[in-house]
Amino acid sequence: MQTVHGIAELRTQVMAWRRAGERVALVPTMGNLHRGHIHLVERAREQAPRTVASIFVNPTQFGPNEDYAGYPRTLDADCRQLEAAGLDLLFVPSVTVIYPRPLEEMTQVRVPVLSQVLCGASRPIHFGGVATVVSKLLNLVQPDVALFGEKDWQQLVIIQRMAADLDMPIEIIGIPTVRESDGLAMSSRNGYLSVEERAVAPTLYATLQAMVERWRAGERDYAMLEHEAKARLAAAGFRPDYFEFRRARDLQHPTLEDTELRIFAAAWLGRARLIDNVPVGLA
Repeated sequence: MQTVHGIAELRTQVMAWRRAGERVALVPTMGNLHRGHIHLVERAREQAPRTVASIFVNPTQFGPNEDYAGYPRTLDADCRQLEAAGLDLLFVPSVTVIYPRPLEEMTQVRVPVLSQVLCGASRPIHFGGVATVVSKLLNLVQPDVALFGEKDWQQLVIIQRMAADLDMPIEIIGIPTVRESDGLAMSSRNGYLSVEERAVAPTLYATLQAMVERWRAGERDYAMLEHEAKARLAAAGFRPDYFEFRRARDLQHPTLEDTELRIFAAAWLGRARLIDNVPVGLA
């Protein structure tokens, strides 16, 4: 595995692969890798003979009082995992490589509407930062395909919309969420959980599954189901942010005729903000 820190080195290697006629797949990450990230790399290797991953803790997607400064940086351990997974090239840029001017002077990318609901309502600058850094990474690598986990379905939909609207010739693929044996979605922030909180954390996924079963049983009073789910989470010790049924394709509120839905949830447990979602119906 080759590790590069600069744009020129990155582009030189990718251009060499291009000249050889090889497809390239990209897996963007913020590091502190877990098995879900490694699964993305493994799936990327199925999509293309050459694979690139990035590790960059992006300051523009963290709001005031969020955990940018304390976000775990585990580069040595991450490198060992990626090399074992067969990654070809790791891009580890500094903040000044990605943002060579003061952040307030840098061009920014915004995806309206999709970025303003669910996590976007609670974290208003978050998806602007995500769209901006992902657009830069896609432009730098110019992969044939880029892979993102479905745990953050909203992020996936936003990036797909951005790539389509900006006519990027890149296939954006979502990969199903990788879970622990008790159902908890794998996340870099799970490390914030205490032993006691970790025992409670699977309640989030269990509650999502319970609401799927209620929907399959014919219940369509979404407001009531959402209220009951948040009450269940609060009783277990969570501080719910949201719990909502939404259309899978555009994140809007469903009508009674909609069948391709997902249920989205975000809740605080101690200092960890956990997010998850599950498909409902045909989604």
